[in-house]
Amino acid sequence: MLITGASAGIGAELARQLAGRGHNVVLVARREQRLRELAEHLRLMHGVHADVEPCDLADAGARQALVARLLAGEREVAGVCNNAGFGTVGTLLEADLERERDVVRVNVEAVHHLTGAFLAPMVQRGAGAVLNVASTAAFQPLPGFATYAASKAFVQSFSEAVHAELGGTGISVTSLCPGFTHTEFGEAADAQEEERALPEFLFQDAPEVARCGIEAMIAGRRTAIPGLHNRASMLGGRLVPRSLLLPVVRRVNAARR
Repeated sequence: MLITGASAGIGAELARQLAGRGHNVVLVARREQRLRELAEHLRLMHGVHADVEPCDLADAGARQALVARLLAGEREVAGVCNNAGFGTVGTLLEADLERERDVVRVNVEAVHHLTGAFLAPMVQRGAGAVLNVASTAAFQPLPGFATYAASKAFVQSFSEAVHAELGGTGISVTSLCPGFTHTEFGEAADAQEEERALPEFLFQDAPEVARCGIEAMIAGRRTAIPGLHNRASMLGGRLVPRSLLLPVVRRVNAARR
């Protein structure tokens, strides 16, 4: 199993739980030392192969080299968990545009690249699955988080469409859409204060979210949304008219900033 963003949060939990089910794992992230520590833990705890592949997924050349190494390797990639991703807080007008482009490179381009790269071998074998981590942010535009929400909308739409395309092949693509989760996301987005202002009941823990995603991937489901409040958020984002939703979200986010 190939797992991106495996150095922390949901990605690390995906690795732990998949290894606990007996799957060999390939851990991908930028922070090599964290990956090596996790890999050693998984080998000792579960007796699986745990390979480390440090990679900056925003770099197209580095991604291509990663794909080439894995396709040429001794072990087949039986599944892909595209978990790596990050976001920014603030308006596009005020943003560092290079940082915003990196959001698109990691959240969109890397997901598209790694999903497409391993599908053909899976179909040839007649077995395999892809889990793409989207977000409840995928279901509506979010002023103040415009690039992030749009990137996750791509992941959600892309995953559902490819899942339908693969009907009858035995291969599935599952979109996991968590809401607020206790991870390092807020720190990476420089949004710790915004997270602290939210009520605790909105948050889930990474192990719970990872478990939901793994069970959905194994079952071949199209979409997984952990938690009743997140499913309610999804319905609201889809059903509330944009003319009502956008001004409210913009005011709330402006007040938090």
